[in-house]
Amino acid sequence: MFASFCGTWDMISNDNLDGYMIALGISPCLRKMALKLKMRKWIEQQGERYIIKTCTTFRNYTLSFRVGHEFEEFTQGLDNRRMKSLVRWEENKLVCEQTGEKKNRGWCHWIEEEKLHLELYCDGATCTQVFKKKIND
Repeated sequence: MFASFCGTWDMISNDNLDGYMIALGISPCLRKMALKLKMRKWIEQQGERYIIKTCTTFRNYTLSFRVGHEFEEFTQGLDNRRMKSLVRWEENKLVCEQTGEKKNRGWCHWIEEEKLHLELYCDGATCTQVFKKKIND
């Protein structure tokens, strides 16, 4: 049985976001702003569909997918790219492979020690984020 990712999660650490954004080709001005933001994630499951909302005071991004089904993704408000994405389970991790203009791009979510971990990677750069579940969730 997989751990439940559902709930509200507040970011407690963010390692190498700048390096990851450089790999994505994000401008220095946007990178500087993004590094100051604290993120909150809302994750819900509706049947086979997962919905992940990442929110900050600057921008919000919503991702909706079914595990094992490839879909078209447009990262509007992030790096504004179109790609094909496929999310699958690898043991206890949700792993997403994204194919398009950038090489070796994707992410991986997992729960460890009651914290939500997110690894974002692109073209050799990796960003690791950790989130703590909101208590009244």
